[in-house]
Amino acid sequence: MASSKRDQVILKCTECKNENYITTRNKRNHPDKMEIQKFCKHCGKMTLHKEKK
Repeated sequence: MASSKRDQVILKCTECKNENYITTRNKRNHPDKMEIQKFCKHCGKMTLHKEKK
């Protein structure tokens, strides 16, 4: 059985603190927490989303 190299992560809006997206990242290539600009439907604008702990 092969070990999975990808981690499933939840992205949380930094402004309204809602969890909006679920995505995957390669934990070997990117060991640090993910930060990405995404559209928040609750704020109605593009905001910074960070990986949930």
